[in-house]
Amino acid sequence: MTTQNQQNLIAAGADLLDDKAAAAHLQVSPGTLSVWRSTGRYNLPFFKIGRKVRYRRADLDAWLAARYRETGATA
Repeated sequence: MTTQNQQNLIAAGADLLDDKAAAAHLQVSPGTLSVWRSTGRYNLPFFKIGRKVRYRRADLDAWLAARYRETGATA
């Protein structure tokens, strides 16, 4: 493995958030995030690493951006 590949892996890992950090980023509780994940209520991508759940910050930001509305309309 090259040094550049190692640095890329480290950088990617640094951008992974656990459920508590992801919930804080979205300003919801970790329990709410868990319910969303288990019920599939929202298409919020996540990784399962053993028993751990991790979210990419970029995925959370993209999910938030997709939910932006300029009016009260839900469509």
